[in-house]
Amino acid sequence: MNKMRALSAAVLGCFSSFGMAQSAADGSSVTMYGIVDVGIHHVTGAPGGSKTSLTSGNMQGSRLGFKGNEDLGGGYRAVFTLESRLEADTGALGNRPISQGRLPDRLSNAGSLGLPAALQPAVSAVAAQIGNSVGVNLGNNFFDRQVFTGLITPFGAFTFGRQYTPGYLANANFDAMKTESSLSLGQLVAIPASFDIRVSNSLQYGLQWNGFTATAMYAAGEVAGRSSAGRLWGAMAMYNGNGYSFGGGYNTRNNELGEKSLTTAVLGATLDVGPGTLSGQFSVIKDDHPTNLSGISAVLSANPATAPVAGMVQNAFIQGFRQDARLFQVGYRITSGVHAVTVAYNNMNDKRPFNADRASYGVAYTYALSKRTDLNAVLTHLNNKNTSQDMLGGNGFLGGVAAAPGKDVNSLALSIRHRF
Repeated sequence: MNKMRALSAAVLGCFSSFGMAQSAADGSSVTMYGIVDVGIHHVTGAPGGSKTSLTSGNMQGSRLGFKGNEDLGGGYRAVFTLESRLEADTGALGNRPISQGRLPDRLSNAGSLGLPAALQPAVSAVAAQIGNSVGVNLGNNFFDRQVFTGLITPFGAFTFGRQYTPGYLANANFDAMKTESSLSLGQLVAIPASFDIRVSNSLQYGLQWNGFTATAMYAAGEVAGRSSAGRLWGAMAMYNGNGYSFGGGYNTRNNELGEKSLTTAVLGATLDVGPGTLSGQFSVIKDDHPTNLSGISAVLSANPATAPVAGMVQNAFIQGFRQDARLFQVGYRITSGVHAVTVAYNNMNDKRPFNADRASYGVAYTYALSKRTDLNAVLTHLNNKNTSQDMLGGNGFLGGVAAAPGKDVNSLALSIRHRF
């Protein structure tokens, strides 16, 4: 009979790093690790024209982390991870997209939201407030990426804190780019966000048995007087065989009122074909009760000029931010010595009346200078259709909003990445 062994939630995240560990006689160790990823990003289709900038996180978000474990004996081990985001171009902890706080026209234009043109001032005020929250770690939380502790036991791993969600782990595992660069599937669903990537106040259970890996998560919203508000449930299971893998993941989260909000289901598989690996995944995104929009009416009601239309405007934004979409990706990666080439095609089919369909495709090339350092080049084309107004970013930053609905976007990123 094969022995079951526990796998911590950090390992399940599909992110590896080289570390410098200090081990003690009692079997404990502490490791400092990180990634510094910085380069040039050129993008067309942006508001105001093409943009070229020095960016952090073209392939992977730059970070600094500490992780450790202590052997408690009897198959038990205590673990912890502290991981901070950092911007290698500025030293900051967060960033905004080049479109700043702009929302897509379909979510900031009174007519697109089904409201009279006379209500545009009220719509613009709300859109500006929502747009002001678009970005990465705008609260400058130091351990924004991960912070958790837990126990690895003979019957599974139990971890507590801020962690990656099971649905996102499945998406990352079957993404041809492993969520890296502008070519990853997640670049098509940034505004509004269609994946809960990490969640705070979470308890996660994980195990690994031969080729089978699974996690289950519960995260409390911790809203006073409303226990179901902000709550998230998730689960993921994958099987890795000889030359193939398959599996899926699921997240569902409540909004601030306790109503069922963003729900994401992912199915994926990989297969070794020829000299490389063929991968594919399909996701269903659903959100009938978008989060953090229930306070719009109260804000508008405080102004006598907008109070009479407060409820109407709030309902229009709730309707606009609802999601019903299908995501699809197929990709192929070849690794030969120091060279790695990945091609991928991504598609987002918007089932809502906006019909904001979009698709992207491109190629990524990595040249390994060593086990820790590589050079990367990624070229991606994004086809915005109908009311779609997506932009391309990187793993560590959002692309934001294109200049106009239906405006196509091209992205070229050249970067150097060092792991330590």
